[in-house]
Amino acid sequence: MSTATIDKVQEAEEKEIQRIFNLHMQNKQEVRNTTYADRRAKIKKLLKVYLKYRPQIREACYKDFKKHPIEVDLTEIYSVVHEAKHTLNHLHKWMKPQKVSTPLALFGSSSKILYQSKGTVLIISPWNFPFTLTFEPLISAIAAGNTVIIKPSEITSNSASLMKKIIEEVFDEKEVAYFEGGVETSTNLLKLPFNHIFFTGSPGVGKIVMAAAAKNLTSVTLELGGKSPTIIDETANIDMAAKRTSWSKFLNNGQICIAPDHIFVHESKKDEYIASVKKYIKKFFSDDASKESSYGRIVNQMHHQRISKYLEDAIEKGGKIEAGGKLDKTQNYISPTIITNLSEDSDLLQEEIFGPVMPIIAYKDIDEVIEKINSKETPLALYIYSKSKKNINYVLNNTSAGGSCVNHNAIHYFNNNLPFGGSNNSGIGKAKGIFGFQAFSNARGVYQQHIPNALELLLPPYNDFKQKLIDLTIKYF
Repeated sequence: MSTATIDKVQEAEEKEIQRIFNLHMQNKQEVRNTTYADRRAKIKKLLKVYLKYRPQIREACYKDFKKHPIEVDLTEIYSVVHEAKHTLNHLHKWMKPQKVSTPLALFGSSSKILYQSKGTVLIISPWNFPFTLTFEPLISAIAAGNTVIIKPSEITSNSASLMKKIIEEVFDEKEVAYFEGGVETSTNLLKLPFNHIFFTGSPGVGKIVMAAAAKNLTSVTLELGGKSPTIIDETANIDMAAKRTSWSKFLNNGQICIAPDHIFVHESKKDEYIASVKKYIKKFFSDDASKESSYGRIVNQMHHQRISKYLEDAIEKGGKIEAGGKLDKTQNYISPTIITNLSEDSDLLQEEIFGPVMPIIAYKDIDEVIEKINSKETPLALYIYSKSKKNINYVLNNTSAGGSCVNHNAIHYFNNNLPFGGSNNSGIGKAKGIFGFQAFSNARGVYQQHIPNALELLLPPYNDFKQKLIDLTIKYF
C-alpha cells in the first residue's frame, strides 16, 4: 500500500522539464494542424493499449488502495473507455467549423467559430482516481489537438508508475510527456508559460495553481471539491435513498470529490434512514468490513490520521457513533461509520471529509437546510431524494452547485453529455465530452466579408446623411 511522502519522492530534473516543454512548444503548431483522422488514430491507439493493461491497472489500484477489481473496472476502466468511445463517436462533429448567424446590418458576410487547440497544456491529476482523472482529460486534450505534459500525484506510486509505462508506449515525448515527482516537480512545471492548465485536486492547491497560472495569463480548468450535501425529504423512498447513499459514500472508501459528504434527513425519517444505512453497510461489507474484499482502504497514513482526528474531534464535542467507528492505522482502515448529534463547529461539518464517515443531520424545515447550504462555499455536487416535484424544484432553484442528481448520488459523472465541474470554490470550467474538448480549445470567431456592406457607407467624413443612416440602423437593426 502506498505511503509515499513528499520527501521520499524522486523529483524530475528542472532541465529535463524545460527540454520537454521547449520540444512541445516547437511542435504544438504541427499537432494543432492534425486532422480528424490523426486525432482519432491517437485515441484509438490509447484505448487499445489501455485495455491491454487492464490486469495491471487492477493490480496497481489494489496495491495503492486495496481496491476490489470490480470497483476498478467501474471507476478506472469503464469511465476511461466510455470517454474514449464517446469522443471517437462525436469528434468529427466537434471539430467542424460551427456556422453562426450574422446580423442583417452586416449583410454580405458570413461568420463561423473555429475550435483550435490552445497549444501546449499541463494536466495535474490527483490520487483518488489516478487513471480516470489522468486519462479522461488527456483524451479531451488530444481530441482538441494539443501537446500535453502530465504530472500525476506522487501518493499513488504504483498507479503513477504504470501510467508512465502506458503513456510512453502510446505517445512520442514531443506530443505527450509524463513527469513523476512531488511538490518540487509541480512547482517547476507551474513556472512555465503553458497555454492551459487542467488541475484536479483540493481547493487549497487549486488556488496555488491559479496564482501560478496568472503570472503567465494561462487559462485554467480547476476540478476541485468541497462538502457536497445530500437532502432526503419526508416524501423520499428511504430504503432506496439509504442504498444509493451508502454505495456512493463508501465507494473508494469515501475518497471521492462528489461523494455525499453529509446527509440532511427530515426528522420524521431519521431513524428509518439510519436503520436502512446500517442494513446496507452489512449487506455490502458484511459484519466486519476489514475482512471484506469489496471494502478498500485509506490511501496512506497521513490521510488516515486526518480522518481519525475528525472523528475524535466530533466525539469530544458530543457526536454519537451510530455504526462503525473502528480504526486500524496499521492497515489504514476506517470502518464504514455513521455519526449523529454533531456540533456545528466540529471538523466533520467544517472540512471536506474524503473518507468513509457519514454525518447525518436531522432537519424540520427545508428552508433551514437551504440556508445552511447557501452559507457555505458552493459545493461540487448537491443531491436530493424526494417524490415531490415541488420540493425538488425548490431545492434546485434556491441553491447552487457544480452538478446535481435527483434520487441518486454521483452517477451524473458517468453521463458524458453533461458538463462536469464545480463553481467558485469547487472549481472553474467544465470537463467530459464536448465540454472537455472545449476546455482545451480556443473558440476562434471568424468573420468573412463577401460583398460590400452598408458599413462602407458610414465611413468618414461624417455628415447629416450618414447620421440618418446610423439612426436608422440603431432603430431597426
